Amino acid sequence: MTDLVFADENPELDTDGNAPKALEPWVVMIVDDDVAVHQVTQLVMADFEFSGRRLQFLDAYSGAEARELLKTRRDIALILLDVVMESEHAGLDLARYIREELDNHHVRIVLRTGQPGQAPEEHVIKSYDINDYKEKTELTKRKLITVFYAALRSYRDIMIIEQSRLALRRSIDAITRIYDSHNLRRFASAVLEQAAHLLGYEAQGLCASRVAAYAASHIEGRLKVLAATTEYSRLLVDEEISNLPAEVKVALDRALDDQVSSFDAHHFVGYYRSSSGNETLLYMTFSEPVDAQSRELLEIFCANVAITYEALLLREEIQDTQRSTVYIIGEAVERRSKETGAHVRRVGELAALLAELSGLRSSEVEFMRQAAPLHDVGKIGIPDRVLNKPGKLDAEEWEVMKTHSRIGFELLSKSDKRILQLGAIIAHEHHERWDGQGYPRGLLGEQIHIAGRIVALADVLDALVSRRCYKESWNFDEALSYVQEQAGLQFDPDLVAKLMANLPAVKDIYVRYPDS
Repeated sequence: MTDLVFADENPELDTDGNAPKALEPWVVMIVDDDVAVHQVTQLVMADFEFSGRRLQFLDAYSGAEARELLKTRRDIALILLDVVMESEHAGLDLARYIREELDNHHVRIVLRTGQPGQAPEEHVIKSYDINDYKEKTELTKRKLITVFYAALRSYRDIMIIEQSRLALRRSIDAITRIYDSHNLRRFASAVLEQAAHLLGYEAQGLCASRVAAYAASHIEGRLKVLAATTEYSRLLVDEEISNLPAEVKVALDRALDDQVSSFDAHHFVGYYRSSSGNETLLYMTFSEPVDAQSRELLEIFCANVAITYEALLLREEIQDTQRSTVYIIGEAVERRSKETGAHVRRVGELAALLAELSGLRSSEVEFMRQAAPLHDVGKIGIPDRVLNKPGKLDAEEWEVMKTHSRIGFELLSKSDKRILQLGAIIAHEHHERWDGQGYPRGLLGEQIHIAGRIVALADVLDALVSRRCYKESWNFDEALSYVQEQAGLQFDPDLVAKLMANLPAVKDIYVRYPDS
């Protein structure tokens, strides 16, 4: 029976009439002390191709030489390994080195021996992690080609599984960081980058969305990039769809007009419209033709990114509404006491800054930003004659004023929501002092909750630089001097130090939120 011979083939042309970009070759290492074995193997396999990829050979003429090469190469798909070289078991020792010391379980190892008595097949297969065992006398061209097909197919499938495992790990890790639509873009891009690998393709692409007016009016009528692979990653910064190559823009516009997915041999444009009217597109180009199953998986990816993005937009809208409600309540209290509403916003921003400087988690920093403006909500229960008295309060009036801490606590603590629970603590403790001389409970030092200590400092700093019915505003340097003098007395000295070390950030808050 004659050996199978592979004829040269002209590469297929892509849709533009150009030869597609050549794929990286499969790397095959020949480890044998017989130069002729290297020459014959490479000659016989010169025209071999698998999955659109040719072969690249590496030569090693001893086990020691192979070890040096393997230390720097993790891309070898197949090793054709002789048993007897510089020693009777040099090949077997190398196989164990690859699996145990290099911890490389991906490369396929085919043992080739001219002396089967030196390494009996049953013993070798049982004792060593090799993938095939061949006597050199039986390796005709046909059988060698069969060995290559089997080994490379196995290696390809192992690498797809490995890439899938790594992609899943990255995706799970990224999921924990999806707090807003900006982080969604990073997550979706990471998943999109892996999607092609999971399917076994080399690809580039992007995912974009056009959101319905009622969901996000600020991007009505225009596409916003949600995810992109490396080639289109610049769009995640400026999101300018107009900067796309003409053929990509035409494909996206056509999909929006036709409202259907489309594909050809090397391109896929997925279209998905959610129940609320948001439209999401997935554009990808592939080095090889895309099969129907792959297109279906990509459409599922497109739909799920769209649904997740829509859910995050809704969550952000709820959070914005919640923040606005908190500010409205805080500002209503401030206006009742004839003070500027900017005070509650600045206290919230100052509290968030100090929380971040204190090492609190990002979620806790955001809770501080939203809860701190409620620090004086208890003033709603203070009579106008006390709240707006232009001069100094007498002893009786002062006792009435101090009850606003308790009133605020009682109002807010009725809710089981975390922000309002934190607001209750702040309302109750933001007039406590580090030296224990504060009210309402006379807490000392770290007995005061960190949120209470932070807002105590933020509230006083902003009150000093703001005009009140009972005093004129201080200049900023005077207020800072007072804060420093009270470190260790009224305020947590560590928080004062952090504030003084970050004055540019503090001053920026006053630029962004001036008194109206």
